[in-house]
Amino acid sequence: MSWESRGLIEIADLTLGKMLDQKKNKGELLPYLANVNVRWGSFDLNELREMRFEPHEVERYGLQYGDIVMCEGGEPGRCAIWKEQAPRMMIQKALHRIRPKEGVDGDFLYYSLVNEGMRGRFSSLFTGSTIKHLPKEKLSKVLLSIPSYRDQKEISYLLSSYDELIGNNKRRIQLLEESAHLLYKEWFVHLRFPGHEHVKITNGVPEGWEPLPLGDLITLQRGFDLPVSKRIEGEVPIYASTGITGYHAEPKVSGPGVVTGRSGSLGQVMYVSCDYWPLNTTLWVKAFKKIRPHFARHLLAGLHLEQYNGGAAVPTLNRNDVHRIQVLLPPPMLLSLFEEQAMDFYRQVDILTKANERLARARDLLLPKLMSGELAA
Repeated sequence: MSWESRGLIEIADLTLGKMLDQKKNKGELLPYLANVNVRWGSFDLNELREMRFEPHEVERYGLQYGDIVMCEGGEPGRCAIWKEQAPRMMIQKALHRIRPKEGVDGDFLYYSLVNEGMRGRFSSLFTGSTIKHLPKEKLSKVLLSIPSYRDQKEISYLLSSYDELIGNNKRRIQLLEESAHLLYKEWFVHLRFPGHEHVKITNGVPEGWEPLPLGDLITLQRGFDLPVSKRIEGEVPIYASTGITGYHAEPKVSGPGVVTGRSGSLGQVMYVSCDYWPLNTTLWVKAFKKIRPHFARHLLAGLHLEQYNGGAAVPTLNRNDVHRIQVLLPPPMLLSLFEEQAMDFYRQVDILTKANERLARARDLLLPKLMSGELAA
């Protein structure tokens, strides 16, 4: 292959999103993406916000098919490619929009940037002593190796085939998790649990249920630092605040477990079936005192932990604040029955999750070799 080293500004148009200012902004209310909506390779569109955009700003800050969206702060290089997941989507200042120019395949450019980000090559570009930012001026000078357009298409086709399989499995996982969530909601939110007809409810509390601080049910612990430079290739998933961010040779925590975001991105709660390494941007359940993992996962998700943000600039969750939240503890027999029924859903989730981990590892092993020209597509 013939490779050419080119600056990002030569092959793409870069735009930083619009500043959020409710008093000054005018125009039509439109949904926008913020830093918290961007994962590694995907978007979380569950809780979108809106701001006003004038007609001339729609083109400037709007997304179109094939745009790459990269976080201006947070994890260096975290990005995803927009495939029109929702209509008329805009971006806020916390994000860069990278739009490929003619002769550059968008998927290839996306995988090139992922490759750079996963290897920590954006870290040195960040500025700021307390709050780290990736300025547009520095991002524009990033050098990438670009082969012919035909080779770009072949490489992106191979890598995207892995992502399509992963995406299909994720959709199946989502349906299974929604089924488990509906069961949890029916029993423990709407209080239509088995035998509820015969249970007296006083002030919204069923007889036999106990109001307790969350810290009496579980113990949350801050995760552990693991720089990219110290990671050893392995099969142990590394969890950041938004999900798996890589793999390591040894675990720090025994599974099954539950992980949620502590810094940067808050609110996402993840069940982990195997041994794992929670990074210091997470909180993980160190002890299940009175409840088990599946119930704990749904309980934490239902608390909407993002509302307990205690950070002035960077969203931060204090575990002591979370421990003080008052919750209802159902009777042990009902908890056991829920775990038993939820287990049927999560066995299937576990199979699909492991399949996705294998696919992601295979893709990530191919990624640097394809992007360096070491391996032909």
